[in-house]
Amino acid sequence: MGFFKTFSWNKLSPAQILVLGYFTVILTGTILLILPFATTDGQGLNLINALFESTSATCVTGLIVVNTSSALTVFGQLVIMILIQIGGLGIMSMSTLIAFIIGKTVSLKERLIIQEDLNQFSISGMVRLIQYVLGFTFIIEGTGALILFLRLLSEYPPLKAFYFAIFHAVSAFNNAGFDLFGNSLESFTGDIVINFVIMALIILGGIGFAVLVDFYNKFSFKKTSLQTKIVLIMTAILLVSGFILILGFEYTNQATMGNLPFGQKLMSALFLSVTPRTAGFNTLPTGALSSSTMFLIIVLMFIGASPGSTAGGIKTTTFGVMLITVWNMMTGKNDIEIYNRQLEKDVVLKAISITILSLGLVVLVTIILSITEGMEFLHILFETVSAFGTVGLSTGITSNLSSFGRLLITITMFAGRVGPLTLAVAFAARKQRGIYHYPKEKVMVG
Repeated sequence: MGFFKTFSWNKLSPAQILVLGYFTVILTGTILLILPFATTDGQGLNLINALFESTSATCVTGLIVVNTSSALTVFGQLVIMILIQIGGLGIMSMSTLIAFIIGKTVSLKERLIIQEDLNQFSISGMVRLIQYVLGFTFIIEGTGALILFLRLLSEYPPLKAFYFAIFHAVSAFNNAGFDLFGNSLESFTGDIVINFVIMALIILGGIGFAVLVDFYNKFSFKKTSLQTKIVLIMTAILLVSGFILILGFEYTNQATMGNLPFGQKLMSALFLSVTPRTAGFNTLPTGALSSSTMFLIIVLMFIGASPGSTAGGIKTTTFGVMLITVWNMMTGKNDIEIYNRQLEKDVVLKAISITILSLGLVVLVTIILSITEGMEFLHILFETVSAFGTVGLSTGITSNLSSFGRLLITITMFAGRVGPLTLAVAFAARKQRGIYHYPKEKVMVG
């Protein structure tokens, strides 16, 4: 009883509450997936597998240890879909939706948590942003589901086509990568409608809600904020460069796109460039990709999508700020400048911190898995970065991981969704700012 007397919800920081919120959702999903009627064999998933699947869905990753289409019942699949929606939109977005429904006022503490969850600069306009988030989500997912439904009518009965359309629209927009086809989208490699609808949902879900709102209100690239400009430019650069390089690497690979018509090669390369935005769908067998393509995808997965989106990774803006900083240093500028604006020192330090913490996590997990799992290094690195970036692409080793390996990947997915910096802040002891500064001294670097 002593713990409950000393414990106070109000004493928790927004970062701590956010971590606790995601953990609670994962735990709830785990319990539901353990139930006998969650699986087709009537046994329910064992604890490790249920925890893995629940974490993968809540963290919108898409890595699986059981086949979603064959191992889970409709109940189990619906649990996965709901976890994807909650995890993609964010715990506080869904909590605010419930508050809207019951007519509850959103408190200052809740606004601070929303700010942390959506990675915003201030608490001003948080409720309004949530309204935009929910509106954009249901419109985009609804439109995608409708188009997919019309396409799948030729493949399945109406009710099944409707169910499949909704599931995959939710999974794609939230950059989750779970599928009900059994082999991701490999059966639809040459399908223009499904490919482009899924790609559109992935990109819209991955550029960030703040960017969608900003572009919606101003509808002009020149008038948008610096945040929006960096997101759009970095997204375009990564998509185009990824497309060109993947097309070149895989063009003659007989195990992937070597035997495809030229048009399908272009579409496959474009899709494979989009899906590392942390979506996890694939139209080509990932395990058959060349080593150069795998390494490129590892880099793209590590970068991920954009802040305040449904996706993971260190984020396009973090990578963009790093590139801008390097360019300004190379050109001899004292300030970090872009588009006639100067980046604050705190932004650069945060970008460096996020990158170092993320690299540290990936390196540590990769080394441990290399020791415990005894699998090919590149495949282990690929799996680790896929988990951290909440991507879900896999070379096929997920189901062969040991119980310890699955737990480690589970932790990595959780850290990737919440964010290494948020976790560090949540568990670090609070320190007050010093009222004095130490003398400066230079250190030789490089």
